Amino acid sequence: MATSRERVLEELAKVAVPGGGNLVSADLVRALAIEGGVIRFVIEVADAAQARALASAEAEAQRLLTALPEVERVQIVMTAPAAPRGSAPPQVKAQSGAGREAPPNLTIGRHPTPQDGPASVAGVARILAIGSGKGGVGKSTVTSNLAVALARAGRKVGILDADIYGPSQPRMLGVTGKPTSEGDVIQPLHAHGVTVMSLGLLMKEGEAVVWRGPMLMGALQQMLTQVNWGQLDVLLVDLPPGTGDVQLSLCQKAKVTGAIIVSTPQDVALIDARRAIDMFNKLKTPVLGLIENMSTYVCPNCGHEAHLFGHGGVATEARQLDLPFLGEIPLQLEVRLAGDAGVPVAAGEGAVADAYARLAERLIGGGMA
Repeated sequence: MATSRERVLEELAKVAVPGGGNLVSADLVRALAIEGGVIRFVIEVADAAQARALASAEAEAQRLLTALPEVERVQIVMTAPAAPRGSAPPQVKAQSGAGREAPPNLTIGRHPTPQDGPASVAGVARILAIGSGKGGVGKSTVTSNLAVALARAGRKVGILDADIYGPSQPRMLGVTGKPTSEGDVIQPLHAHGVTVMSLGLLMKEGEAVVWRGPMLMGALQQMLTQVNWGQLDVLLVDLPPGTGDVQLSLCQKAKVTGAIIVSTPQDVALIDARRAIDMFNKLKTPVLGLIENMSTYVCPNCGHEAHLFGHGGVATEARQLDLPFLGEIPLQLEVRLAGDAGVPVAAGEGAVADAYARLAERLIGGGMA
């Protein structure tokens, strides 16, 4: 019988580390894998000095695990994450009593902690991933406006801005200020009836995030599990474009209800939308439907209707793939102006707001939100 993950962690918890605690409680174990009689894992340390201090702990871990029945070999690698200069992980600061700031007690962007399969997010009834195969199709704009439309329809809604390299939700929702933390729990911000958490709230505007995959996965895991989301009917996750680490991590770490794909009607966008659909199928995440954005432009002066990016391509694609077509959103100047002003167009009145209201009603009526 192969050695279980729980048994390995139990043995590693016996290995004391300098400063108190053990390898497990100090969160030093990464990438634990058990393949037959071979156990592999990484001990992640801050620097060379800590690596030297943990040499005896590494030897003790090797001894304990090798002594387990059915274990043929133990491979341990000690490493330190290489953070590029100027890209230190953002930190949330908790406010202290007299208006002073206490030392940071929560760092966003560490390596993910182990967990057994996808987990529910406390207080969140449904998680909808909003994805696209490529950038520039208005996925983030659709996310913010759909959230506001759902909130206006009486739903309790949150947005997790998981577009870590290009977080835009704070600007589009008009959210300012910094989240605070209580212990290791982040207190999110609120705007237009929507609960909001974004890495953009923790960084200076225009500051680049220069992270490798593991730190991205850790940041996403923290924003899912260490944010006080309260009680939500639905959490919309604004994904980065494409089919990368964040999408994979979300579907592996969280119980995602389903994905909604946003595309413009032209062929080049639909090609990439198909890739996004294929990715979610491979991750066994249901695709709940497709949205056609920038569908129709109506001239405000003469009323002429034009289809700048084509029209009906997403609906046709949905029929071919036997997926629901959730609706189309027109292209209007007011959408851009409202997003830049931090007041989503769905918060007002007009043709675009009505389109988002219909979209929200369809999701609610279908039990998706």
